[in-house]
Amino acid sequence: MAGIALITGASSGIGRATAVALARVGYSLVITGRRRERLEALVKELAPTKVHILTFDVRDRAEVETAIESLPEEFRAVDVLVNNAGNAHGLAPIEKGDPKDWDQMMDGNVKGLLYVTHAILPGMTERKRGHIINIGSIAGHEVYANGNVYCASKAAVAALSKAMRLDLLPYNIRVAEVNPGLVATEFSEVRFKGDTDRAATVYQGYEPLRPEDIADLIQFMVTRPAHVNIAEVLILPSAQASATLVKKELLS
Repeated sequence: MAGIALITGASSGIGRATAVALARVGYSLVITGRRRERLEALVKELAPTKVHILTFDVRDRAEVETAIESLPEEFRAVDVLVNNAGNAHGLAPIEKGDPKDWDQMMDGNVKGLLYVTHAILPGMTERKRGHIINIGSIAGHEVYANGNVYCASKAAVAALSKAMRLDLLPYNIRVAEVNPGLVATEFSEVRFKGDTDRAATVYQGYEPLRPEDIADLIQFMVTRPAHVNIAEVLILPSAQASATLVKKELLS
């Protein structure tokens, strides 16, 4: 039975595709992000679905708490929380890493997930129901060279997902983790600080996953019966066998 889903990082990529997928099965939506103009364009695309926009940075705890508290009554009973917002900044060996990049990743991928979850949980625990889906990464389960802090942040997501599932069991709240491999989004553009040419090479020579592939999976997970929790999924493009092993064809 559909209800209300809150999706962080809904202005692009996996978050945006998830909003479209959940609207398709009848969810009312709270979509969040920092780029309001993109969120407003998405609202128009999702019509006639009921949608409420929240604009905040998940890394700012005060912003998160104020935004969630501002939800109108009809959007307050969040049934599904998709913790999608996150980032990768830089790709360098640990001795050459930029602490500013480290802060961005730990604050967004770990603390941001915690802040949003903490703001949503009182309602879920009171109602004794809910479904939380954390977007992790293959990088959280398989470290690769130069990925150090990003991998650590996603390993934290994996640990938190397991711990949350234990802690929230008495409240009938399902907690799950989705771990994508290579997905063609703005991810690499952010990681390489706007270098679109370098970002494009990440997805050349094979067919990567699309945001819609992850969204379809999330839609499937949240529409299972209440007694079913698909707790952890690793989803890869067919050309990818591990974090670093990808079969690429020479481009003609």
